[in-house]
Parts: sequence; C-alpha cells; structure tokens
Amino acid sequence: MQLSFDDLLDDPRSRDLFHTTFVVLDLETTGGSPHDADGITEIGAVRVRGGEQLGTFATLVNPGSPLPPFITVLTGITQAMLAPAPRIEAVLPALLEFIGDAVFVAHNAPYDVGFLKAACARHGYPWPVRRVLDTAALARRVFTRDEVPNRKLSTLARYLRTPHQPNHRALEDALTTVDLLHAMIGRLGGHRVHTLGDAIEFSKPITPEQRAKRTLADGLPHAPGVYVFRAADDRPLYVGTSQDIATRVRTYFTAGEKRARISEMIRMATRVEAVTCAHALEAQVRELRLIATHAPPYNRRSKFPERVLWLKLTHEHFPRLSVVRQLADDGATYLGPFGGRRAAEAAAAACHEVLPIRQCTPKLSLRVTSPACALAELGRCPAPCEHKITPEVYAETAAHPFRQAVTGDPGPIVEALLARLRVLAAAERFEEAAALRERLTAFLRAVVRMQRLSSLTGIEELVAARLDAQGGWEIAIIRWGRLAAAALSPRGTHPRTTLDQARLTAEAVSPGHGPVPAATAEETERVLDWLERPETRLVEASSGWGSPVGGAARFRTLLGRLDLSARTTE
Repeated sequence: MQLSFDDLLDDPRSRDLFHTTFVVLDLETTGGSPHDADGITEIGAVRVRGGEQLGTFATLVNPGSPLPPFITVLTGITQAMLAPAPRIEAVLPALLEFIGDAVFVAHNAPYDVGFLKAACARHGYPWPVRRVLDTAALARRVFTRDEVPNRKLSTLARYLRTPHQPNHRALEDALTTVDLLHAMIGRLGGHRVHTLGDAIEFSKPITPEQRAKRTLADGLPHAPGVYVFRAADDRPLYVGTSQDIATRVRTYFTAGEKRARISEMIRMATRVEAVTCAHALEAQVRELRLIATHAPPYNRRSKFPERVLWLKLTHEHFPRLSVVRQLADDGATYLGPFGGRRAAEAAAAACHEVLPIRQCTPKLSLRVTSPACALAELGRCPAPCEHKITPEVYAETAAHPFRQAVTGDPGPIVEALLARLRVLAAAERFEEAAALRERLTAFLRAVVRMQRLSSLTGIEELVAARLDAQGGWEIAIIRWGRLAAAALSPRGTHPRTTLDQARLTAEAVSPGHGPVPAATAEETERVLDWLERPETRLVEASSGWGSPVGGAARFRTLLGRLDLSARTTE
C-alpha cells in the first residue's frame, strides 16, 4: 500500500530526502507477464542513504522455465547460468529482509513491483513495501525534451555521464539507477521538492496550471482554519476548511486533484488567503458564513442558506398547510427547514394522507359558506367550507395532531402512514407504496431535524469544551444555537481564564422566531455534531438542554431503514 500525501508528510522518515533510506532495485525477467509464472531471472538491489551506499543484494534466480533466446542475447544470461540458481521462493525471505522499511525505488517501478508482488502472493509472503518512487516518472518532470529525447535509463545515464552505465544486468542497472536518483535529488531542490512526500507527488502527472500555481501554498500556516482562493480582482473563487491549512491547500496542486471545476478554479486563482481558527468547529462555521456571504462560484454547497422552505400550518379558524420561504411571528406552526420544494410538498402530502386538513387555499368565513371542492365530494375533506365541521372539531382532528407532531410526538401520524404503507404493500401496489414511503421519509426527516435544532436554539447561552490532542481545551460559546465565540485554552492555562476572555469578545445574539432564529440550520447542525461527540463536556447552560419525551428522535432508526429501502429500490 502506498501512503497518502498527508501520511507521508507526517512520517518523520520522509521529511528529508537526504535522511531517507532507499532500496534501489532492478529485475531481469523472462519477458512475460508477472502473473503467468515465476519469470524473474535476476535481482539486483542497492541500499543507500544520504548519498552513501549501505549494502548490495544480487542473485540469479531459476525461473523454472526455458529462457527465451532473445533474453539471452539481450542480457547475456544463459540457461546454464540459471540451472544451479535458487528458485524465487528461496530468495524472497532474504530480499524482503534487505528491503525492510526502506523506500522502494526502481526505473519504471510498476514493472518490478508487479513481478515481486505476484511472487510474494504466490508463495505466501506479505508485500511489505509502503512507499514507491519511480525514477522514470520522476525523470519526466525533472528533465525536459530539450535535454533528453526519452526517459530510458540508458539515455539518462549517457546524458548525465553517470559512473555506472546500464547493461541489462540487474545489479549494474540498479547501480545506474542509484546514480540517476542522486542526480535528480540534486535538481529537485530547484523545484522546491525536499521531502519524500513532495518527491512522490512531484513524480505524478499534473496539469501545467497546477504546477505553475504550487507557490500559492507557500507560507500558509499549519493550523486549523479556512482558506480562500481569490482571483486577480480579489473575488473569492472557492472556500474550504482544514485542520492543517498548508497541507490541505498543497493537495490542490497534486495529481490527486482531478475535479474539472477545481482545475478551472486553479487557473483563475492568483492567491490563497488563510484565516486561522481556534479549533475545527470555528473553522467549519466560518466556512459556512463565508460561503453564504460571498457565494463563491466553485463551491457547490451552502451558497444560498436563505433559500430554505417551511411548511406552515396557518393561524385561522380552519388552518391549512402552505409552503413558505419566511418565518413570521404570526401564531402559525412551522415545520422545516426544507432544502427544496419537492421535500416540503412531500411532507405536506404525507400529512394530507392521514389528517383531514383542507387542501384548498381561500380563507374560509365562519358566517358565509363556500362551494365544496372535489375532495369534499370524495370524502377526503371534512368540508369546512360548507360548515360541515366546527372549528373546534377541525382543530382537534386536523390541526392539533400536526402541531403535536411538530413540537412533541409525531407517533400518531407516523403509525398511520406505516399502516397505510403495509396495506399498499400487501395489495402489491408497489408504485403507490414507494410514493408514500417518500412522503413519510420527507415528513419524518423534517420533524427529527426540527426538534433536534429546537433543542439547542431555545437556550440563551451554552458553554462546552473538548480536550484536544495536545492536552489543551477547545471552548465554544453558543447563544440561541449560534456560535458566538471560540477559543483554545493551551495546556497549562486554566480554561476558566480563557473562557472569561472569550466572553468579553463573544458576539451578541438575539433570539428570533422558529427553530433556527440566530443562525442557519446547517451552522446549528455543525454545532450540534460537535456538542454530541462523547469527548465534549458541557460546562454551563442558561437553561436545560433536552428533547421531548416520546419525541421524533426515537424514529431515527426507522428513518435510516426508510432511506436504505429507498436506495435499494432505486
């Protein structure tokens, strides 16, 4: 397994190429595929570090099959030379011990790695190599076409006038590859490549734009926070967050970044701005706020938090459900927020399925009747328009169950929908059942989400802390569900002192209407995720934090099953 770029940077042995131990290896084979048979005929390997040769490994290997004549002509190895040689299964233990935990280097490394991995798998040895550096791939980045016409080992050796020259014998070719590796390491400094991780990433093919913009990552802090790619006119192009800003930004200029829109963004970017944060929660919240403020063109999510929808039960004698964009202090009951109209309308349809809520839009009078609609004639509406039901009975049978579901127990509505779902499934009306399942999922997800948000947004102030990896404390002050202040109390500093200082600069937050009055739903959910971690400790709260007894939270397992069922049938 090859380490990721981040892992390589974190490995002390890979920080400096000069202090990295390499095993440079070359194979001679019968010329076939590594999966056909044991086709290795010779192994040559050299162990080096800091320009010094630490040891060599060389042996012929009996492949157990006839040697093609053209291989003899090419390498000078004959069948008679291979007859007394050991088989590969006898050579592997010593070879793997020689490689150890060093970085594996070869010219056209996939070829050599393929043969050795196949041999290890065939004879029951684990493949120990975690890091591979291909000198052929690295040469494609280091040498231009004006210098060498191709990247063959012989061509590069002649151009560099290396002490060793390849002759299709394993050890001599390995020694030539060592000379090539040392020559290229000398050149890599000019490309600002100083670590093994840098070298491996540098050897991978990347676009000219990525290579030209690598300097944008220079000087960025190794700290949690937000980074902003900006265009020449200072417009924000893309906003992201990371625990290590410098390391994360650097990955945008590697072969691992293949997103077309990000490649386009990199071509336009002229600088990267970093905003360091106290800890990861503050970084996530700042990212959301920056995206919402600037709507960067290359961010896909969280750009328009104001475009949420709500399902409103109107405040009138005969309430009805309506999809609206704004919350108001008008006595109505709201369910949401919904990310799109389809989900809001599906939740409304779920309620209409089991509750006798009218679906007409006019405001009804208590004195004058109105003509009944088709739903009333079909018996699917209690016809309040014709005064066939009193406001009191309508409230008890239609409005009250909805309000109770939103603020307390949605069980009656959920059970009624499940019963209806079972009837449809038993009757093999699967398309109708699938549509009802979608409505139930939309309704249940909205209720679970709203009650979870409301549990936090009703608290004037809540203080929480979390122990970080260095022994300090991450502190968050949350007011009405909004992150008002964040701080980091270093190890050795009393957290109370840091908290008192954070309070002095904390944002003043006012309550509002609905479950997310002071922040976006996404921000409050990020805060909730941080608070609900097992390692987070609640320090202070102005009031109790809890959910309704018998509330929507108990249906989370059901919601997961509904989501899984929907994905399975798609």
